[in-house]
Amino acid sequence: MLKLFNTLGRKKQVFKPIKANEVGIYTCGPTVYWFQHIGNMRAYIYSDLLKRVLLYNNYKVKHIINITDVGHLTSDADEGEDKMEKAAAKEGKKAEDIAKFYFDEFEQDLKKLNILTPTKWSKATEHIKEQIDLVKTLEKKGFTYQTSDGIYFDTSKINNYGELALLQPEQLKAGKRIDMAEKKNKTDFALWKFSKPEDKRQQEWESPWGKGFPGWHIECSAMSSKYLGKQFDIHTGGEDHIPVHHTNEIAQSEAAFDKKPWVNFWGHVAFLTSKGEKVSKSKGGLFTISELEKQGFSPIDYRYLNLLTHYRKNLDFSLDKLSVAKESFKNLKRKIQDIDDKSKGSSADKHLKDFEKAINDDLNMPLALQALQALVKDDKVSGKSKLEAIKKIDTIFGLDLLKQEKLSIPEEVKTLAKQREQARKNKDFETSDKLRDKIKDLGFQINDTSEGMSLEKL
Repeated sequence: MLKLFNTLGRKKQVFKPIKANEVGIYTCGPTVYWFQHIGNMRAYIYSDLLKRVLLYNNYKVKHIINITDVGHLTSDADEGEDKMEKAAAKEGKKAEDIAKFYFDEFEQDLKKLNILTPTKWSKATEHIKEQIDLVKTLEKKGFTYQTSDGIYFDTSKINNYGELALLQPEQLKAGKRIDMAEKKNKTDFALWKFSKPEDKRQQEWESPWGKGFPGWHIECSAMSSKYLGKQFDIHTGGEDHIPVHHTNEIAQSEAAFDKKPWVNFWGHVAFLTSKGEKVSKSKGGLFTISELEKQGFSPIDYRYLNLLTHYRKNLDFSLDKLSVAKESFKNLKRKIQDIDDKSKGSSADKHLKDFEKAINDDLNMPLALQALQALVKDDKVSGKSKLEAIKKIDTIFGLDLLKQEKLSIPEEVKTLAKQREQARKNKDFETSDKLRDKIKDLGFQINDTSEGMSLEKL
């Protein structure tokens, strides 16, 4: 029985899909104007784990991730520059080229992290018609009004605005975040923005209301409904989307489609923090996956670090904490590689059941990792059963637990290792220790086991 925490209602619920054995998931994807940092990537690791758990439970999964390549303004108050237009002007390139470059980089990072490819990547610029049609539907139903800069959604026309965020609209005050301008209500938001001649936009389209571009929120409602239907199972994203983006998606979608709830389950991942503060692009970000690689970490080290903290808890990041996780992961893989597949013993079923109970309890990956550790250490379980269970477990973790790393060892290291082995045979432990240190200085660790010596890269 799979239980998931539903942000809508703030409690764990037994998961039941709308259609038997089929699940539709929509994940808010990146705005492709810059590199995605590791804080962004935490959200995709979470949605990947969710998808893997659903597949493990024999559901057929249709997963859509959007690509925002237009319409995301620098202010939540529907003001400021379009992030794509701003990046294009800064780099002196076409907006479509900017989008392609940063999407390609993002996609490469997903591959490095062993994140499964979605059923479809959905780009906002390829769904302008669907977005215009959705705004027309809202207009026809009386949920919109026009100002000098665009078409807005009138949040006073619905009685449950802000339910997802536990928001009380009447308590909001206009300020830096919420500029009333010509809005009727503080919480109203743009569905379609008019182009300003002085802006000289690259991305604009004709519409019934004049030349312009879509609002950020309308994109997700239009694309998710096209591919998953007017009501679907799960919507995921970062918890920073709750008060504005996802709240506005719900408002316009339920108004347009007459479906409540529009989405049955809302899943949100907590922040990646650094020294207790949220990591964000506006603060310069932290690291990209490529930058971590330059620091000597593999992307899978970072994936493993994410498994150590439940997705609904903030993950406080530092290179020191990643180093500890890297060493823990390395030790785990070493123990798995040392499993004798011919050893006799009992079945791994008990450990597998413990693992399944953990993942089905709102994706409790820290507890699931404990089940794996217990399995690896259990000498009463046969080697063959262990390895079969680990292979199944890794369909969730995505850590390449059984993958044998091809190690390229320099000749100098090999020579020093042979000299050290001879020193040990001669019981010249002082020389042996000095040679071990030399090997370590060259970036390798030497391990002495009952079956002989082995080398691994630090």
